[in-house]
Amino acid sequence: MDLNTNVVIYDGDCPLCTFQMKLLTWMDWFNVTTLVPLSNPKIQSIAPQLKREDLMAAIHCIDKKGKIQRGARCIRFVSLRMPLLIPLAIILWIPGVIWIAEKVYQWISANRLILSRVFGCKDACGIVPQRQRKQEDVFNKPS
Repeated sequence: MDLNTNVVIYDGDCPLCTFQMKLLTWMDWFNVTTLVPLSNPKIQSIAPQLKREDLMAAIHCIDKKGKIQRGARCIRFVSLRMPLLIPLAIILWIPGVIWIAEKVYQWISANRLILSRVFGCKDACGIVPQRQRKQEDVFNKPS
């Protein structure tokens, strides 16, 4: 599937992940990403090399050229393309920081459902509306 944006694949059943993606839609001023939950059946066509277990373990971004970024590297990649998140991207480019960020990311990812309950993400998700964007419509249309 040829898109003009970078495709971010996330766990749409996780309240914490969903909340973060809703926030991301508002920070993505230039529409550089297309956010797609991993439950979407079209994921297999854009990322056939990724197994469900891999997708459940971390957020993934497939750039316009087909290169895959995962976990904290995905966050760094996406952050570098959004003005409000550029400071985060710069920090993640400091030598050694990405290694630490990956370890923190792995812990958060492994505990995301518990963290969702602790921080009340399910309720917070209702407060922040998702910004409707045309690039996500491509994935919601029947094949």
